Order: sequence, then structure tokens, then C-alpha cells
Amino acid sequence: MRKTLNRILPLAAMMLVLLAMLSATAFAAGDPTEEPGTRMIECPDCGAVGACMECYGLDPACEACGGTNVCAACGGTGYVTSPSRFFNTAWSLLPPVIAIALALITKEVYSSLFIGIVAGGLLYSNFQFETTVRHVFDGGIVASVTDSYNMGILIFLIILGAMVCLMNKAGGSAAFGRWAKAHIKSRAGVQLVSILLGVLIFIDDYFNCLTVGSVMRPITDKQNISRAKLAYIIDATAAPVCIIAPVSSWAAAVSAFAEDGQGFSLFLRAIPYNYYALLTIVMLVSMVLLRVEFGPMARFEKNAIEKGDLFSGPNPYADAGEQVDDSKGSVLDLVLPVLVLVVFCVIGMLYSGGFFSGVGFVEAFSASDASVGLMLGSAFALIVAFIYYQVRRAMSFKEMMNCIPEGFKAMVPAIMILTFAWSLKAMTDSLGAKYFVRDFVQQSATGMQMLLPVIVFVVGCLLAFSTGTSWGTFGILIPIVQGVFSMDDPMSIVCISACMAGAVCGDHCSPISDTTIMASAGAQCDHVNHVSTQLPYAITCAVVSGITYLVAGLLVHFGAPGVLALPVGIALMLATLLAIKRRNMARA
Repeated sequence: MRKTLNRILPLAAMMLVLLAMLSATAFAAGDPTEEPGTRMIECPDCGAVGACMECYGLDPACEACGGTNVCAACGGTGYVTSPSRFFNTAWSLLPPVIAIALALITKEVYSSLFIGIVAGGLLYSNFQFETTVRHVFDGGIVASVTDSYNMGILIFLIILGAMVCLMNKAGGSAAFGRWAKAHIKSRAGVQLVSILLGVLIFIDDYFNCLTVGSVMRPITDKQNISRAKLAYIIDATAAPVCIIAPVSSWAAAVSAFAEDGQGFSLFLRAIPYNYYALLTIVMLVSMVLLRVEFGPMARFEKNAIEKGDLFSGPNPYADAGEQVDDSKGSVLDLVLPVLVLVVFCVIGMLYSGGFFSGVGFVEAFSASDASVGLMLGSAFALIVAFIYYQVRRAMSFKEMMNCIPEGFKAMVPAIMILTFAWSLKAMTDSLGAKYFVRDFVQQSATGMQMLLPVIVFVVGCLLAFSTGTSWGTFGILIPIVQGVFSMDDPMSIVCISACMAGAVCGDHCSPISDTTIMASAGAQCDHVNHVSTQLPYAITCAVVSGITYLVAGLLVHFGAPGVLALPVGIALMLATLLAIKRRNMARA
């Protein structure tokens, strides 16, 4: 009996210790960050667990907790007061505002973003020098670069740069350009083909931007379409298409942020009300068919048509190494690697979602990790491209290996801007910008329900524009809308669509958005030029979308179907473009 007890007691003690570790969150009180006006943040020492992370309560001599399993920093609550007196205030949005304003004024994106990051560090540290420097680098730049998701995207960028270099060196891009010039005779035709390709590649916005850019760039160049216009077409068919495609990484993001496991159903029901995405496509096609340009884009297109100047300014990708002997290339040298890339990236995303472990196709896409899927898919596609070009004898093995550093070099501008943009987002996160916006929306929801769709749309635009993240905007606003309305209320679907549309709109406009940066990289266009030429188009569509959400809110409030607002929005968009065309003709 005693021997049995001697065996059981140590085992029971170990089980109790394990139970204590697993239930460590019981030490933490309710989440105080959910309170309006909160100044609380997760404890940096225990990560909101509330338990000592030095000894996990196993060492009675532990200097941190004395074996009591309580975190010394937060006293077991899991939360501490933010060290910044600017936390959860309007000042939390100042760093991105500074960065965006400077980028548009000075046309220098790197310095503007870095100044915004430093401004965030100063606010976080209450203007203390040492803490500012540590937070800018440790909590901003280093943390962003070492994040596993971000690192996967950077690897995908580098591999894609290498593949583009291979296609150029093999002469595939030039051959495809010659084929397109012989078969697509007009500028409008080339733009429509670019739009169609952007719509077809709906799996992920990063993949969309870089693939459409690498395929269409030689064709648009032959037709003297400015790189700024190509960048706009790429950007306008990236996020706006992904947000209305059920099988995409964006559907997965929305599904993850919605509560009660009904995210995918909400996504499908919200598609007809996603006015910004739908009207962006209507506007894009209509502009091509009506031959309407306005704002700075009109000057860029005029220079491209009359002078053959595709950039109207500096070309940051001038040293990308595209000047090669392309006389022996064939169309297959571009088409086959791109098709292989598409197939492998789809397989990679399905793999990351568990498809090969028995998960259904749609469920696998909903649970996919874009970073892992695109990274693995592009890596295998690069290997296939090496084998294909070696068999084709398109270039020597040494030339193929040289394409890897050359591809890296071609993507350096995009990598630098992405790194700074991610770091700037880390600054706004550390200042509690999401809590400030959350409280603002919740206060606005009281007594103004018929106006809530347009309010949510505008707030989503401003938040995504300021932070450069649409997915982060989903995470803040969708749970708020679900808390205000029952999901059986028709107004809830309109408001959730308004949240998604506002996030895409702000992301589309923002210079610090990763999708906007990717569109610049895909078109190999100066980033500030892309932003400044795209902004008037995106704002025009945003205004029409806002009016459409106002109409939808009123229709639903008075018992009419909200979907009737979509034809109103389309008619208003076409009327706006026709008015602009008439004005342009009158000035000419």
C-alpha cells in the first residue's frame, strides 16, 4: 500500500502543478481593456496570464514571486497601466498622420515614415530619449521584421523578385509583350485585360499585386500606359476584389474576427452591400471605356501618350537589371512559370489551412495563413522555374543563380517601405489607437442607427488610412457592430459591409498600406507617385460609396431592402464620371 502511495503521490503532485500552470489565467481579473476610456495594457512580464513567468510558481525561493505563482509586475491581475500618458487618446493617431502628410508633401517616403515612427516612440515614452530609442527599434523595427507572418511575406517578395528576374533574363516578358502588341491593338484593350487578370487572381491581394504587375508591365509599356495608371489598376483589383471573393485570404480574416462562429456566413451575406469594392470595379471599367482621367493621373497619362515618359519622374527600379538579350525568349517562358506559381500558391494556402489533413476546401481557405501559403508556394514554384529554364537552356546555371540577388535588389524599395509601415503600425498599437476608435464608434452608435452605416464606413476609412491595415480595422469594428445589433437585424449586415468597405477604402488610399506598397512594387512605380495619382480616384469612389451607405441606412430603417441602394450608387458613379468627362472636354 505504501509503495502504491509513493508512486501515486508524486504523480498527483505533478498533476496539481500542471493544473496550476494551465489555470494561471484564473489569477487575472476580467479584461479591463474592454472598459471605455481604458488605460490598461497586457502586463509585459506575464502576457496577461497573471502568473510569474520566471518560475511558474514552482520555486519557493523565486525572487519574483516567492513561489506564490503571482506575477510581481501586475500583482496577478494580468494588466498594468500604460506607461504613456497619450494612450487611448486622439494623440495615438498622430504618428501615422505625420508620416502620411510628410510623404505627400515632401515626396520622400522613407524619411516620412521614419519620422512618424519616431513621433510614436516619443509619445509612448513621454518624450524620454532612451525609452524612445529602445521602443522605436526593439518594439518597432526589430519586432516587425522578426514577426513570423511579416517574415513570410518578405521571403515571398524576394522569391517573386527572383522569378521576375528569371522571366526577364529568359526573354519571356519581352516575348509576351510582343505577342500582346500583335493581338491587343488598343490602350483600352490592354487596360481591360489587366483588370480581368486582377479580378481572376482573387486569392490574395499580395499575390495579386505582384503577379498582375509582372505579367502586364511589358504589355502596358508597349501601349504607353503610365506606370502610375498600371499601379492604380493593380491596386483597385487587389483588395476590392479579394473582399468580395469567398475563397480568399480576406474571407478568412473576416471570418476570424466575427464572433459566434458565423464569420463566413456573414461574409457571404455582406457581399451585395460592399459598395466601395463593387463601385471601384464599376468605376475602373467605366473610366477605361469612357476614356476619363482626372487629377494628377491625367498629367501622367498625357506624358506617357505624347512623350513616351512612363514615369513622369524618377524610376526607383531603374537598376533592376531588366536590360537583357530577349530575342530568344518565348511566351511560354513567362506564362508557364506564372501558372506554376499560381497553382503552387493555391496549394500552399490550402496546406496552411489543413486541406491535406482532411479539412474541406472552403474551410481550408477560411483557415489559411497567407504568409505561410505564399512563402511555401513561391519557393516550390522557384525550384520548378529553375528546372524549366535549365531544360530549355534559356540561360546558364550561373545566370540563374545571379537572379536571386538581383531579384532581392529589385524588391528592396518595397521591403524598406513595408518594414517602416509595419513599424509605424506597431507604434499606433502601443498607443492604444484601436481603443480610442472603438470607444468613438460605440458612442456614435447611440441614437443614430439609421446613420450608423455611413458612420462606420467613414470611421473604417480613417482608421485604415491612418494605420495602413484593413485587417486590423476588421478586428476593431466588426465585434462592435455585432455588439450593437442582433445578427437577425438587416441593419447589422449593412453595417458589417460598411466596416469591410471602409477598411478597404482606407487601405486603398493609405501610403503606409502594405497593399498599396505591393501595387507600387508590382508596377515598378514610384510609391509617392502611385499614392498621389490614385488618391483622387479613391476619394471619388469613397464619396459615392458614403452616399450609397446613407441611402442604404435610410432604406433599411424604413423597412425597404437595403440592396436597392446599389443601383443608386452605380447610377451616381456613372453620372459623376460623365460629368467629369464633360468638364474635361469643355476645358480642352
